Amino acid sequence: MLVFWLIGVGVFLVIEAISAALCSIWFAVGALFAAAAAALGGPIWLQILVFAAVSGVCFAVLYPKLKHLVSRHHHPTNVDMLIGQTCAVTQRIDNLAETGAVSIAGKTWTARSSDGQVIEPETVVRIQHIHGVKMIVTPIKQESPADEASAQG
Repeated sequence: MLVFWLIGVGVFLVIEAISAALCSIWFAVGALFAAAAAALGGPIWLQILVFAAVSGVCFAVLYPKLKHLVSRHHHPTNVDMLIGQTCAVTQRIDNLAETGAVSIAGKTWTARSSDGQVIEPETVVRIQHIHGVKMIVTPIKQESPADEASAQG
């Protein structure tokens, strides 16, 4: 059984090296302790118990402290800074026809409406999010001159 556990250590370490996700390192440590139990002449049931217990304890104690090493958080890019910005529609946005474009910072982007409504050119919209190379936008309600006059009067 000693050879079995040592092979297990190697297999778990190879899996960990390939994935680098802290998914099997715990089993490698457990297999190492089980190999020690086997070397000391422990019965198979004890080796299995040692393997399970050590693997479980290593995971429970160490994973919370090491999970930041494998964290795959989204790192903002320059494009992410456009979210929440306003821009003008340059081509009629019609999700069903798969048409639409907006212009922001001198660049033209393919655009789609967030709620499926058709948005006409020159409408001011807010960028809700970016999906691939498409901006998902929502029109901003603009006050007309009559609305502004009534608000002031």
